[in-house]
Amino acid sequence: MHTIARITVLTLALGLSACAVQRPEPTTSLPPIPPSQPGPTPSTSPTPGKSIPAKPAKPVPRTSASFAPPPGGNSHWDQKLGVYVLDDQTNTFYRQRTYYRWNNGWSRAVSPNGPWEDTNIHGVPPGLGKKFGQ
Repeated sequence: MHTIARITVLTLALGLSACAVQRPEPTTSLPPIPPSQPGPTPSTSPTPGKSIPAKPAKPVPRTSASFAPPPGGNSHWDQKLGVYVLDDQTNTFYRQRTYYRWNNGWSRAVSPNGPWEDTNIHGVPPGLGKKFGQ
């Protein structure tokens, strides 16, 4: 038992002595920071002859994080309307396995080719009802 204790104490002593023997690395002196001076206040109005570049438009998301796109059709997600807009069919939309079509009134179907059944503003997603209110 004494042998194990002696080995442990010696190991700890050697390990700790290695920390005490190391010298710190020399630090390089950095140049002093110049004192800050108040500068001229920037103008918020554009200078004549100089145009302010326009911010690039954000790319339109092609898909929704919450709703799956329509199967087999070219479409893009419209955030304001909250539906997919079919690119190849005018005023035809898709959300949650249902197609919606505006043609002087609302109709809906489970296929983009119909058969279409008439519905009212309460049978379409809220964004569509706001845009094409009846």
